[in-house]
Amino acid sequence: MKSTVEERIRSLGLELPVVTTPRGSFRSYAISDNMLYLSGKGAPLREEGVVVPKVGQEVTVEQARMYAQEVGLYLLALIKEALGDFDRVQRVVKVFGMVNADPNFTSHTEVINGCSDLFVTVLGERGEHARSAIGVGSLPKGFAVEIEAIVEFSDSSPHHRHA
Repeated sequence: MKSTVEERIRSLGLELPVVTTPRGSFRSYAISDNMLYLSGKGAPLREEGVVVPKVGQEVTVEQARMYAQEVGLYLLALIKEALGDFDRVQRVVKVFGMVNADPNFTSHTEVINGCSDLFVTVLGERGEHARSAIGVGSLPKGFAVEIEAIVEFSDSSPHHRHA
């Protein structure tokens, strides 16, 4: 029997987080035709007033990579909420990752790999995507990383199609 996406996630010692309602006049995702657009999600959560560390200074590449993986896991939870199950995912089309980095930092790719590698590990070829990874001067709430994604999906799960 083929391993499911959720079994692969558990085998990594991870679990899908609870999806929360965004604070603001936007949605966590939008669907147009067979495309799912996931809003940017940031990590890590921190208390108000805490100094915002920069990737490449107070935050290491490996720490930031783990934050990107955490965001990827949240985006997977959003996919499941939006589509009902992972069988409907045809492919992750595009990932856009932003790193709150020191101006001299150049390892953005290695950071956002935390999300990209997770998608490929749990979705296989369907997780392979086009991508941008950029450095920014700041992110909302002092996030170290923020990532958004676009996913193409089928009308129904292949296991539930009617002949």
